[in-house]
Amino acid sequence: MDNIICVVGPTASGKTRLAVELARKYGGEVLSCDSMQIYRGMSVGTAAPTEAEMGGIPHHMIAVADPAEDFSAGRYVAMADPILRGILARGKTAVIAGGTGLYLDSLIAGREFAPCPATGRRQELETMADERGMDAMLAWLATFDYEAAARLHPSDRKRVLRACEVYLETGKTLTEHDRETKAVPPKYSPAWIGLTFADRADLYRRIDRRVDAMFDAGLLDEIRALLARGVAESATSLQAIGYKEPIAALEGRATIAAAVAEIKQGTRHYAKRQLTWFRRNEKIHWISQSDPPDFPAVFAEAVRYLSEFDNDKW
Repeated sequence: MDNIICVVGPTASGKTRLAVELARKYGGEVLSCDSMQIYRGMSVGTAAPTEAEMGGIPHHMIAVADPAEDFSAGRYVAMADPILRGILARGKTAVIAGGTGLYLDSLIAGREFAPCPATGRRQELETMADERGMDAMLAWLATFDYEAAARLHPSDRKRVLRACEVYLETGKTLTEHDRETKAVPPKYSPAWIGLTFADRADLYRRIDRRVDAMFDAGLLDEIRALLARGVAESATSLQAIGYKEPIAALEGRATIAAAVAEIKQGTRHYAKRQLTWFRRNEKIHWISQSDPPDFPAVFAEAVRYLSEFDNDKW
C-alpha cells in the first residue's frame, strides 16, 4: 500500500477539514482533486479552503489555472502526479481530497490519456461541427467508434469531437485507448475514506447554507471581476454550477433569488451524481454523519480505520 489517503464524498460533506487533520496527524500534505478549485480567482464559488481552513498544512492543485482556459482530467493527472510523487518522495503522507471522481480515479490508476497534438485537426473538426451539426458528427463517430458514440449525446460537443480527434490523430479509437488503459493495474494503492450523511436531507441543508454563505461572501463580486478580466461566459469555468446562474441574474435575464434557488437545486443534483460515482468504489470506507457533524467522532473513526487498514504504514 502507498502512503496515500483519499478523502472523498459529495460537496459540503466536510472533506476539507478531515483531510487537513489527517495530514496533520500523519505528517502529510493535501492534494486537492476538485475540477473547479484549480481555477484562479474563483475561491468563493468553489468553496476553496481559506488559509485558516488549511491550518498551516501545505495544499496543492488549488488556483493553478486561468479561468479562461479549459481543463481536463488528462491535464490534471499530468500536473498532479509529479506533485503526488514528490510528496511521497519526501517521506510524507499524501492526503488527496476532493469530489471530482474522474480526476481522482484517473490519478490513482495512473491513466495515460490519448495524445492530443496541436496539428490543427481539432479546429477542422470544430468547423465541421458548425457546418454539419452535432447529430451528423455523432453519426460519423459511430462509423469507427460505435461504443463511444453510443454513450455520448449530441449536446456533449467537447467529448464527441475529442473522440473523433483521437481516432484521426492516432489511428486508434478512444474506446481502444480506454480499454488498454483499464487493463493496466492501478499505479497507486491508497486507503479510501468517504464522507456521507445518514439522512440525505442533512446534506441538502448543508448545501443550501453553503450557497447562502457564498453570496454573503461576495460571489457576485467575484463573477463581476472574472467578466471584467475578459473571461468569456462560454468558458468552462463560468459554465459551472454557481457561476452560470448568477451571470443570468447580473444580465437581467433572471432574479438573484431565482439564481440562488437554481444553484441550490443544481448542487443537490451534483451531490447525488458524486455519491453515485463513488459508491461504485468498493474500497471506500464510508463514515456516515448527521448534521451538524460530530467531527471528533468522524476523525476518530477515520483513524481507527487507517490503523486497521495497514498497521505498519499508519
